[in-house]
Formats: sequence, structure tokens, C-alpha cells
Amino acid sequence: MSMLTSQRPVAERDAEETRIRRDLAGLYRLMALFGWDDLTATHISARLPGAKDAFLINPYGLLFEEITASSLVKIDADGEILEPTSYGVNAAGFVIHSAVHMARPDAGCVVHLHTTDGMAVSALEEGLLPLNQTAMIVSGDVAFHEYEGVANDVDERARLQADLGAKNAMILRNHGTLALGRTVADAFSRIYFLERACTAQVKALSMGRPIHHADPEVVAKVARQVSAESTARSSQMFTWPAMLRKLDRICPDYKD
Repeated sequence: MSMLTSQRPVAERDAEETRIRRDLAGLYRLMALFGWDDLTATHISARLPGAKDAFLINPYGLLFEEITASSLVKIDADGEILEPTSYGVNAAGFVIHSAVHMARPDAGCVVHLHTTDGMAVSALEEGLLPLNQTAMIVSGDVAFHEYEGVANDVDERARLQADLGAKNAMILRNHGTLALGRTVADAFSRIYFLERACTAQVKALSMGRPIHHADPEVVAKVARQVSAESTARSSQMFTWPAMLRKLDRICPDYKD
């Protein structure tokens, strides 16, 4: 159970908001289970349909493993709270998310992480290398944004938006990783593949042995074989339902 409760139980909300709240809370729990959280830092946000510039985000101060559907806070593009709640939010932490949501109407969910491997790859001049199949699948859909300091300057949003363009994932230089999706399920699959690719790269480069690079034509072929659309479909149909079943077994209170 979370430490506090919001004033409206999730069951009293409309069906679509209830579903998004439960999916988003589930994603927070998965990130904790994977060890991809960072104490109370980083965020995952989700856009609410039928409401102009309304988003859900984590209550500031709760661990990812504590978040429930009802504890998520509804905010606007400036991080201002839109509904009565017992919680506060880290408005400065929403700068990156708001930049993506504002520039990309298709961004139903935005994930930003500070994993050890993601930060390590973000510090390499080469960035993400196509050293394995997972990296080949995602590398063509990854943008890069230069580090400008702690992301609490709203002026940075325009530069981040320009760097992201039409890509669905981003490596924030010297900072961490980011992925977006039309749904929470889409965003999950993209951040999962990006983080797995980063981990594989860190392990390969740490072995101190010559690296075997795949033929560039094969790398391009893999990118064509596995499109962003096919990955999203697979996530919606198979991967995400499986992840929710996992949570139902381990920590079913995420839906509360």
C-alpha cells in the first residue's frame, strides 16, 4: 500500500482513466522490479485522453515500488496540480516530459530513467552501438540531446524537442535514457529494448576483447525487419499483458 491516498479512489474514475492509471502504476512497479529506479528520482508520465494538457505523474517522494493507481497525480504541462490530492509533485522534474508531450501528440506515455548502464552509454562519444540484435532494432530510432545541467529550465524544452524530432527514444548525454509510446505498453517495450541494448554494450565493452562488428548492410536489414509499429503491436498483444500478469502475482496492490 502507498503511504497516502488520493481523495478519489481509482474505482470512482471513468474506465479509460482507470485503465491508464493502472497501466502507469504497473510500469512504475516494473521499473522497480528491474532495478531501473533511482531512489525517488526520475519520472514516467502518461497523457489523459479527453482533457487538454492533462497528465499523470508520480507523487514526489514515493519510491516506484510504492506507487499505486490512485496515488498518481494529475497535472498540466507546467507541472501544476489539477485535482485535489494529498501529494506534491516535482514540477522541475516534469520539464523533460512536458517537452515531449507538447511536441508529440502521439506521446501517450514518456519514460525517463537514470539506470547505471543507460548513464554509462550516455557518456560515450559513440553513444549506442549496433553490437547486438537488440541494439540494431532500436538504434535507428534513437535521438541524442546534449547535457545542459539539471533539467529545470523550461527554455531547454525547445532544444530537446528539436533533437527528438520524430524518434521514439532518446539518449540524454551524460544523463540517462528516454522513450515514448502511444500507450504505456508501447513506451515499456521501447525503454526495455533501449535499456537492454545499453546493458549488453556495457558488458561487451568491459570484456577487454576485440569487438566483432556486424556488416552494416545486415544492421540496416534488421532495422527494416523489425519496425516500431510491429514492436508496438507485439507489446500490446503479448508482452504487456504478460507483464501485468506478473505484477498481479507479485504485487497486485499496484491497481489500488
